[in-house]
Amino acid sequence: MTKTTFRKTLSANDVGSTGGHQAGVLIPKSETELLAFLPPLDSDKKNPNTWLHCVDENRVSRRFKFRYYNNKLHDPGGTRNEYRFTYMTAWLRSLSAKAGDVFEISRGQGEQEYFVRVISAGIKEAQSDKPVRIQLRGWSRVH
Repeated sequence: MTKTTFRKTLSANDVGSTGGHQAGVLIPKSETELLAFLPPLDSDKKNPNTWLHCVDENRVSRRFKFRYYNNKLHDPGGTRNEYRFTYMTAWLRSLSAKAGDVFEISRGQGEQEYFVRVISAGIKEAQSDKPVRIQLRGWSRVH
């Protein structure tokens, strides 16, 4: 079975440690491969969203919302035009997630549920024998 996985290095804003009111993990519109991996949202509707059924590494079922905040397209003076995962704050806090940790979301081909986990910045995964030259920020596809 083919499994698709994406990772994002969490920012302080993503984990809610900045005190700002923006909720959730940002998904830039430029992340077209990730957006195609997620359920489609109808941009003709204002702020469309859908629930994602997820399972975490402890096999606990989670429900996160995938939202397209798009009032810029629908309201005069609207400013938002971004995708986010929301309803994640309590889960991230329960894991003591912090900026620099990595959020991972994956799904096997034909599966309905997503698998989610947070990888602590203090934990190093198995390394290849190739040197690491760049520390990626933002989203990346795991191959």
